[in-house]
Amino acid sequence: MLFPTLAFGVFFLFVYFTAWSLDRENGRRKLFLLLASWFFYAQWDWRFVGLLILSAVLNWGVAALIARNPSDRRGWLVGLGVAANLLILGFFKYYGFFVEQAGDLLARFGWERDLPLLQIVLPVGISFFTFQGISYVVDVHRGKTPAAKSLLDVMLLMSFFPHLVAGPIVRASDLLPQFDRVPRLTREMATHGLLLIVWGLFKKTIVASELATRLVDPVFFDPSAYSSVDIAAAVYGYAVQIYCDFSAYSDMAIGIAALLGYSFPRNFDQPYRASSMQSFWRRWHISLSSWLRDYLYVPLGGGKKGLFASCVNVMITMLLGGLWHGAAWTFVAWGALHGGVQVIERLARAALGDRKIIPTVLGVLITFHIVCLGWILFRAETFDLAVAMLQGLGRIGPVMMLTPFLLTLIIGGLAMHWLPPRAVESLTLKLKPAPSITMGVLIGLAILLIEAARPDGVAPFIYFQF
Repeated sequence: MLFPTLAFGVFFLFVYFTAWSLDRENGRRKLFLLLASWFFYAQWDWRFVGLLILSAVLNWGVAALIARNPSDRRGWLVGLGVAANLLILGFFKYYGFFVEQAGDLLARFGWERDLPLLQIVLPVGISFFTFQGISYVVDVHRGKTPAAKSLLDVMLLMSFFPHLVAGPIVRASDLLPQFDRVPRLTREMATHGLLLIVWGLFKKTIVASELATRLVDPVFFDPSAYSSVDIAAAVYGYAVQIYCDFSAYSDMAIGIAALLGYSFPRNFDQPYRASSMQSFWRRWHISLSSWLRDYLYVPLGGGKKGLFASCVNVMITMLLGGLWHGAAWTFVAWGALHGGVQVIERLARAALGDRKIIPTVLGVLITFHIVCLGWILFRAETFDLAVAMLQGLGRIGPVMMLTPFLLTLIIGGLAMHWLPPRAVESLTLKLKPAPSITMGVLIGLAILLIEAARPDGVAPFIYFQF
């Protein structure tokens, strides 16, 4: 069940009106939202609802044991909880990859074996709800959030349908306190939520979908058939596509949660205007980058043990961040590229101090093109395909795919990053005083225009596969 579909619209309207009819019964409201979230997830594969329940019970139990035991006994408990979460993630997401790599390694040494290769279905959103569980257990251990008062709260934390399958990764310290109190829907929350949903619909169904079907997918499928202009356009197009696709999901998730009375953190902050790779990761998929920082980079030692250790920890973090995105060496190489550039930036800052090496505009251009180079690795299914894309950048030939319409979408998608930084929030404040009927008409017209302009069908969000 995808957000920009009629089926989800009917589902959400039912959830919205039922949830607010239970606004004085917070326990029943949360139970209803949990059941609705399980129904939402079951539309992909009902069998994995059991995995969601198992994961929630596991993390609730471990966190409860941590809270009840003395501090000197908590270390092994949190280690057990993190290991159990990673075991679940590793089995479903990486079992086939590691078995294949082990088989290739044995074959190189002449020890060919028939290893047990199982056909395992990847549960949608497993990386997101697993990381959600890990952060909850670790935060209880660190004292950043108390253990949840009930299993219901932990189940809803990990299963809440707006962010279940593609984030943002909402920390327990942000969401559990909201579950404790009866939510209230203010005019500002409702206006902001509706604007985010409409903005997300536009980015996903028009910009991302058109670029994917008319440019990116055909060129990445067979780059040898296209000239340098089409290939360059496909690379830039994919940069816009993945931003509009993923930020659209985040916007819609935040907006849907707001209409139900809950607040999610911002997940994107105009990443293509970053002037360094470190700045890029402070702006792109903020909930993941902050998760990697707090639960991987900092526990490794962060920058406390000197420059060399800091560089090593950055590389480890980005390599594992790349692997988190998918069980393929192309994702590892993508993480290595981002990590390697951040290491170079750290070494440059250590050598030159506060002196500015290049103008900000040049830094933005360089960073953006390094990110685009990484997107080739990210999008290509194999290294051979990535190399073919790079080789095609020097091929002279006719322009077959790039049209004025697609060029406009690419330029428009990049121009979004130079809008006022809080444009939606500013528009919210301007529209908040408007009568409800006026707001309803404006939102309805916007949705009708998007529906009329968008192509038929809706492709799954890119990050559903992670």
